[in-house]
Amino acid sequence: MKIKELCPSERPREKLIERGAAALSNAELLAVLLRSGLPGESVIELANKLLREADGRLGRLFDLSAPALMRVRGIGPDKASTVLAAFELGKRFLSEGAPVVKKPIVSARMVYELMGPVLKGLDHEECWLLLLNDSNYLSGKLRLTSGGDNATVIDIRQVLRVALERKARSLILVHNHPSANAGPSEADIANTRSLQQAAETMHLCLMDHVIVCDDSFYSFADDRRYSR
Repeated sequence: MKIKELCPSERPREKLIERGAAALSNAELLAVLLRSGLPGESVIELANKLLREADGRLGRLFDLSAPALMRVRGIGPDKASTVLAAFELGKRFLSEGAPVVKKPIVSARMVYELMGPVLKGLDHEECWLLLLNDSNYLSGKLRLTSGGDNATVIDIRQVLRVALERKARSLILVHNHPSANAGPSEADIANTRSLQQAAETMHLCLMDHVIVCDDSFYSFADDRRYSR
């Protein structure tokens, strides 16, 4: 069925304006971004075809690059860039926050909820540093590295320098595993031990090192083999 054949209240753009974005399905929201379909194929059908390419999961769709999107018939550079820009805006919105979180960070779950939106869907590893004050309130966060598809290197001297410059008392290291396996690698274990020892010499506390996946996380502090 063509979009014009739908009653106005059921057309995606009109429906969004009248009822709000939450009233639209994933396919309808994509249809608003795509704007037009193909001869003989409505924009909603094109949106559904794009969703099928990602097995119906927005997380998988987020992972698709521009060339992968454009392999779908009907998706050109304009449509692909619009979809990718929308996802990036959503990601930045989720990661945006006040400089100081309004409650102390006391668990790996809180770290996961804070950093999950930032790291979800990445096809490469990124390493972030969370800086905490005397009361374990977040006073800052910054990306240390953005690595390849399965590795990132931690510069311990850089971590300590940043922590001292910003007068942090405690640190939390966070990085992601694109493989969806949150378990630590040998390199993760070695880096954590080295940073923990180096931090202690500067009278800093490495509270935790949290490894984030899309649907799970691992905490060194929660693992009795590595916690003190």
